[in-house]
Amino acid sequence: MNGVKGIERLDTIRVRTPECAVFSHRLASPVPRMLALLADWMIVSAGWGIVSVAISLLAIVSVDAMRAVSVIGYFVVSQGYSIFFEWRWRGLTPGKRMLRLRVIDERGLRLSLWQVVLRNLLRAIDALPLGYFAGGATALLSRRCQRLGDLAAGTLVIWEAPEPAPDPALLGSEKYNTLRGHAPVVARLRQAVSPEEARVAWLALARRDMLDDAARAELFADLAEHFKSLTAFPESVTDGVSNEQFVRNVVDVLFVERHLSTEAR
Repeated sequence: MNGVKGIERLDTIRVRTPECAVFSHRLASPVPRMLALLADWMIVSAGWGIVSVAISLLAIVSVDAMRAVSVIGYFVVSQGYSIFFEWRWRGLTPGKRMLRLRVIDERGLRLSLWQVVLRNLLRAIDALPLGYFAGGATALLSRRCQRLGDLAAGTLVIWEAPEPAPDPALLGSEKYNTLRGHAPVVARLRQAVSPEEARVAWLALARRDMLDDAARAELFADLAEHFKSLTAFPESVTDGVSNEQFVRNVVDVLFVERHLSTEAR
């Protein structure tokens, strides 16, 4: 914890999800947050420079119309940029991704669209009166480094440490992987599964003991259903195989066998 003028600030926070899993997150400090904001602002400015060229043509018709469209257009582009990326990338923008920051719900729930919209619309208030003073001051005085938009939306900004390479020992199963004898299925899986999806499945296996039985069963049922929707599997791959074992088999061929084949080269 750090003290700021008598305010005891937190460096990390523990979030308990509705499934009773507890995760520890490192809160992002104001400095990397401002750097991420600067990076996003530079991207928006570059994009706006292109759009403004087209808008400037309105001056031929009316200078006042051009100015009005410019003001409204910049607001839509700048706000739409942050809202679009934070919603589609689950709390990330290009700037946050570069600084390894992410917006999360403070209760451990999935980040909702209204939270993303609210925290970004209130950015205009955080920017007052100049140089992001209100938002910066609020973040410095907040125990969890929350600006006004975060306080209103119930969000936190965390720093995500680089994740270690998957450890095969975490799979913790000596059962035969029924996928190993089906090279075409494995090839299709590797094409269909994104790195983010594979990482989520890996983390689910690594942290499975943190969940209660009902939440654990539901999580692996959802993961298994998702992977099964990506490609057709022979009955010999799925018959008599539990959802958790099926996910473990998928992760095995996505990470472990690929890693071993790379080392063999």
